[in-house]
Amino acid sequence: MTDSTPSTSRPRILSGMRPTGKLHLGNYMGALYNWVKLQHEYECYFFIADYHALTTDYANTANLRENIREVMLDFLAAGLDPAVSTLFIQSDVKAHFELNSLFSMITPLSWLERVPTYKDQQEQLKEKDLATYGFLGYPLLQSADILLYKPRYVPVGADQVAHVELTREVARRFNQFFPGDFYLSPGAAPWEMGAIQEKARKLADDKTKSTFSAHELYEAAHQTRKITGFGRHEVLPEPDVFLTPSPKLPGTDGRKMSKSYRNTILLSDPETEVRAKLKTMVTDPARIRREDRGNPDVCPVFDLHRVFSTEQTQQNARVGCTTAGIGCIECKNWLADAVVEHLAPIQERRRYYESNFVEVEEILAQGAVRAATRANQTMQEVRDAVGLR
Repeated sequence: MTDSTPSTSRPRILSGMRPTGKLHLGNYMGALYNWVKLQHEYECYFFIADYHALTTDYANTANLRENIREVMLDFLAAGLDPAVSTLFIQSDVKAHFELNSLFSMITPLSWLERVPTYKDQQEQLKEKDLATYGFLGYPLLQSADILLYKPRYVPVGADQVAHVELTREVARRFNQFFPGDFYLSPGAAPWEMGAIQEKARKLADDKTKSTFSAHELYEAAHQTRKITGFGRHEVLPEPDVFLTPSPKLPGTDGRKMSKSYRNTILLSDPETEVRAKLKTMVTDPARIRREDRGNPDVCPVFDLHRVFSTEQTQQNARVGCTTAGIGCIECKNWLADAVVEHLAPIQERRRYYESNFVEVEEILAQGAVRAATRANQTMQEVRDAVGLR
């Protein structure tokens, strides 16, 4: 397999997913489906966030490697193309933890405590001991994940916007403490930088000084207020939110599809299992008998029809339900046909990569090299700005 570095002429995007094992339809429609489309328009970095898995499941890592394997298979099965996207495992790029450590030095504790999902997850995962630095600091690790690659956009659903906003605040704070190199603005006169350097010599009380750190130039420029013909590079540019469609798919019990509820339909489920699961799915609770008229707008089955079925099938299901022309079993069969058809090419690709897993390992190895190259460039700039070696 040959290495094909993705084009850098397109705006960069980065996103990741925790390795929770085989992915389900909710994971697919909430993220993967969008990523597959975005990879042809942007320079994309997609990673498996195995460090993040430890923030809540540090006490049991027995299945971590297997879960990483399953997620990567589903990445490729869904259509992520390593020829145009960089696919990698977070822990294969050690710079993630280095940048996270530096961020922990400058980030106020209150910023982490106010993240909406912090208390929500503590409430939802009461059976786990989450009174750890890692759990409190996982949004900061997310910030490091993002800023390490200097993406223009971060594709997220509405419920993740707060995390990107924290990332922007962290970048802003870092750039304030550790300004990048100075440059003359277009059209500025050369004497302006000379004036800044002269001020820096006076501040250093060294008339012969000829080399200056970014900190020294920043302080000199700040005090020389009349000089306007300069700028400074931001070491860590602030990314923008890229809101993507992320429908909350209902599971077979009507609640949000989630492994914790045991109500999922996996991308890798065989046809017989897909049909069996959908056959038991809850419907309009008011439609008790076959002759009762139903309301598709309160039926979880119809929510899935909206995502996977054609407009004609949706129309037939709506009319049949509201007139009692069809029963729920027939409606579910139509849905099963649509879901099975949608999953067919995904499962075909998965079978290929399962049988050729050495190719998957090569993809991950090459992705790690690409990601590390980009990350190390950022870290060199970060170290220079901070004053580290």
